Amino acid sequence: MAEGTLRERLAESSAQMRERMGERAPKVGVILGSGLGLLAEQIADALFIPFGEVPHMKRSTATGHVGRFVVGTLGGREVICMQGRLHGYEGNTAQEVAYPVWLMHELGVDTLITTNAAGAINAGYEVGDFCIMGDHINFTGRNPVAGTEPDEVAFRFFSMKDAYDPALRALAHEAADELGVRVQEGVYLGLLGPSFETPAEIRAFRTWGADTVAMSVCEEVIAARHVGMRVLGMSLVSNMACGVEGASPSDQEVFEVAKSREADFCRLVTAIVERL
Repeated sequence: MAEGTLRERLAESSAQMRERMGERAPKVGVILGSGLGLLAEQIADALFIPFGEVPHMKRSTATGHVGRFVVGTLGGREVICMQGRLHGYEGNTAQEVAYPVWLMHELGVDTLITTNAAGAINAGYEVGDFCIMGDHINFTGRNPVAGTEPDEVAFRFFSMKDAYDPALRALAHEAADELGVRVQEGVYLGLLGPSFETPAEIRAFRTWGADTVAMSVCEEVIAARHVGMRVLGMSLVSNMACGVEGASPSDQEVFEVAKSREADFCRLVTAIVERL
């Protein structure tokens, strides 16, 4: 069982992070999903802090997730980047998944860019597209703000209207247009995982209005909005969802597509950060 309240744990984690960061004071946080970690290698004057060296932080066990904070400069802005994330399917609770988001807020981050690889439910999307999240459906069955302790961090009842900031979404579209990078915008659906979805589930999710689906993001965004952070979410369409055009997704496919699109991903996120 974790020692101390959530408020106390965050204070201890943030104190140690500040000691290591020195005078660095990033206002922008970036979470890099499956196959998208290369961007962290482009951060200048980088300080690396493994998750396991931060009090009360869980380690990442997901394939391809390095599991560390990278603090430095990207697009002329100071950023703190999570090179890899925590997932519920690794055995983490909703609050453990959300913990690094709350921690980044404690460190002064007010804008969060969260990214992932996702399957396309919308048959009009193409593998390799980027999809800006306009909204989400949290179908994980979990909420990190449930319980009494998050109410000590920020008031537990808050609106999720425009959870994905409209101005940030417009900014992302502008950056993509200037770079000539194809982007979509749609509704993201988050599941617990780790199994991929069944064709019947995908058909059901389509009727709900979902355009993409994956196994992360929702709990992070709820935590960010809980403490008033602005959020931009973006997926790389790494595969068509199960049953769409006969697709049967695999982890290998996700990483192969991410590898092929990493250059445009890095250009796009850097251009977005430059505009913040």
